[in-house]
Amino acid sequence: MSFKSIVRELKEMRDGIGSLSRRSAESKHWHSRVKSHVVPDVTLNPLEPVQQGQWAHLPPELLLDIIRRVEESETSWPARTVVVSCASVCKSWRAVTKEIVNTPEQCGRLTFPISLKQPGPRESPIQCFIRRNRETSTYLLYFGLVPSENGTDKLLLAAKKIRRATGIDFVISLVANDFSRSSNTYVGKLRSNFLGTKFTICDNQSPHQAGTQPNGRSSKRFHTKQASPRVSAGNYTVGTIAYELNVLRTRGPRRMNCTMTSIPVSAIQEGGTAPTLTSLPQIIDEQFPLSPSLKGKAPIVDVSSTSLLELPVQSQGLVEPLVLKNKAPRWHEQLQCWCLNFKGRVTVASVKNFQLVAAVDPSHNLSTAEQEKVILQFGKIGKDIFTMDYRYPLSAFQAFAICLSSFDTKPACE
Repeated sequence: MSFKSIVRELKEMRDGIGSLSRRSAESKHWHSRVKSHVVPDVTLNPLEPVQQGQWAHLPPELLLDIIRRVEESETSWPARTVVVSCASVCKSWRAVTKEIVNTPEQCGRLTFPISLKQPGPRESPIQCFIRRNRETSTYLLYFGLVPSENGTDKLLLAAKKIRRATGIDFVISLVANDFSRSSNTYVGKLRSNFLGTKFTICDNQSPHQAGTQPNGRSSKRFHTKQASPRVSAGNYTVGTIAYELNVLRTRGPRRMNCTMTSIPVSAIQEGGTAPTLTSLPQIIDEQFPLSPSLKGKAPIVDVSSTSLLELPVQSQGLVEPLVLKNKAPRWHEQLQCWCLNFKGRVTVASVKNFQLVAAVDPSHNLSTAEQEKVILQFGKIGKDIFTMDYRYPLSAFQAFAICLSSFDTKPACE
């Protein structure tokens, strides 16, 4: 069978045309009752054998070559859904696909939902855009340069603004129609104070094996299938954002400082690494199907040394967190405004536009080029359309949360 034929059958499988399970009756039963799922990191009970499809018996060498060629040929969305479809066939295909697909830091690509919580590439940034809906108070993060005309943009994350008596919450989800904190699509939130000058980034997973303790009241909001009973589900503080008050009403853009408590400052130094998660709870995504024989299995999240890559030992007073600050703009005499070089990614002047660089001391021995490197930039390109470009050591989730803080009204900072 030719390589094109294999890819064609994988696409048919993704659309529900092909039948990859011997239990066709059970497949129809599950399709009528359960939404489709992205391949979760599932630990199956060995006492419950899984019905493997006809593709599960390919020779390992041939299977490895097929998936590697698919991964190399499909580099961007929506064609990259074929890679996810490969991981949805059966256990053996999933294991090989996870082995071949690298993290965004290594390959610069977003593949599985876990990629949204992994650091971006070191050299070139990952370019995304945010679409704001004022009527529903929602913010949608898409992968790509600008919105496409046919509406086939890849949705990465979605957020909804919820007003509280003491501030505002931005609830972040993997889908645009479910922002419940008890849902398995919930990934975190951004919480502000009453003035909108200080924000806290909360993750539903601890980025460290011994991370910050979760906030109270959250452990009861999660479904029992979202996480293993061995892991306490909650909101873990991974960063804080502080906007400086502009008491004298001086001219200039907003000034902000982001303290990423989950990322050590050594991550941006030579040889340093940032925490990299490798597993997520089972999540829902209607675009990517799961093999019917694997549906209905409750995932088990194992937060252990094998689930995390090269995590630094973090405790109070031992690891200095990474701090990001605004890149200083320059005053343009002819335009009579503050200017930053966004390299064509921002076209509309706005007080929300910003660029963040690392705020380090001379004792960190960081080169000038590394100090000037823009880690996150955000700016306006049209009505309710904004660009977001991020790179290592930030993840898409962390970068999106920082950008959401800019949408909140801050009269005391302008």
